[in-house]
Amino acid sequence: MEQFKWCGMTESAPRLGPALFKSVLDPAENHSAAALQTMLKAARNHLGMDVAFVSNLKDGRRYFDFVDAGHNAQVTLTPGDSDPAETSYCQKVVDGELPELIHDARKLHATRKLPGTHTLPVGSHMSVPITLDNGEIYGTFCCFSHRPEPGVTNRDMEILRTFADIASLHISRKEAERSKKEELVSEIERILREDRLHIALQPIIDLRSREVVGLEALSRFDTPARKPPNIWFEEAQQGGMQEKLELHAIEKAMATAEEIPGEIYISVNISPETILETDKDDLLNCLHPARTIVEVTEHSSIEDYDLIAEALRPLRDRGARLAVDDAGAGYASFRHILSLEPDIIKLDMSITRDIDTDYRKQALAKSIIAFAEATGSEIVAEGIETGAELRELRMLGVHKGQGYLTGKPMTVEELRSGGYI
Repeated sequence: MEQFKWCGMTESAPRLGPALFKSVLDPAENHSAAALQTMLKAARNHLGMDVAFVSNLKDGRRYFDFVDAGHNAQVTLTPGDSDPAETSYCQKVVDGELPELIHDARKLHATRKLPGTHTLPVGSHMSVPITLDNGEIYGTFCCFSHRPEPGVTNRDMEILRTFADIASLHISRKEAERSKKEELVSEIERILREDRLHIALQPIIDLRSREVVGLEALSRFDTPARKPPNIWFEEAQQGGMQEKLELHAIEKAMATAEEIPGEIYISVNISPETILETDKDDLLNCLHPARTIVEVTEHSSIEDYDLIAEALRPLRDRGARLAVDDAGAGYASFRHILSLEPDIIKLDMSITRDIDTDYRKQALAKSIIAFAEATGSEIVAEGIETGAELRELRMLGVHKGQGYLTGKPMTVEELRSGGYI
């Protein structure tokens, strides 16, 4: 097998125009795919080639990630196509068996018998390995023409290397995101497989009688990586596992509810995405609607409230009540309240905290309470930690609440031994 090694020139690469640099480097303005496509077109046009592409070499095959062939009807390559890596120019360039610059593939013994030389066909070929941030070879940044190009120079190769270096930045970021997503999925699957999610129940009490009227089901994770529950759910969303994790938590909460007296309701958290994506019969079978409060959190954005309301209708028709969580913590909560017509509005702990001494929080609470009274909703205050806060809430007309003062999240056994149930 002939071995080749191309020795690059020491002169600096020509500068790319500022507009092109901005278009391919600024992630705020371009997604990686668009930037890579822009680079391929620029490289092909500048170098006078017929085709430019980015390849990915993995599992013994060469995958064409991005292709630019202009209006060249002779080329049938499309993104997603693949062929055996061992007979490709790309793999042989990476392995050092072919030079990065080939002026005429038909005159080179090592390329005359390669399939692409005749099927594409390849006349002149330019190829630069794409090396990721972690040192791995991802694939190549390539251009080729159907005819020999004796005028292509080492200076042209420096331009191609510049494009390959920029492509490496985008692909490295994409690969890092893919790897992170795979890790997240693996972690969530382990939680589900090993049953590492447990339910703690926080009492919701009548602030006048001090009787427990409900229990909010809160997820707790028994994992080597110590992360707050909200982080686990955020990472599940990033890894595409949000629905599975939320439904698992709801199933665990409903199983726990079997041990709770029937007059006490169970409140569960569920995101708008899971409400929309889960089969309605599955959701109904998972919940016990007649004793369930479904909480939609302030942190979840909703693009189409009509779709959410329609998805919730079977649950509400069967007796489930709807709560909007974290009211007053942000703009989204007010949109939730206005659009979803909840049965319960949960006053966020940022308003509850020090409400006995902060007149602005008192004023905001009064407006939310007045709205609830006018619309037939009920207020539940979250995060009550002092007797002064509790007394102020009662004076303002809040009749139900939860917090460490009235009861921390507990197991069923702790609820029983503490006299809550």
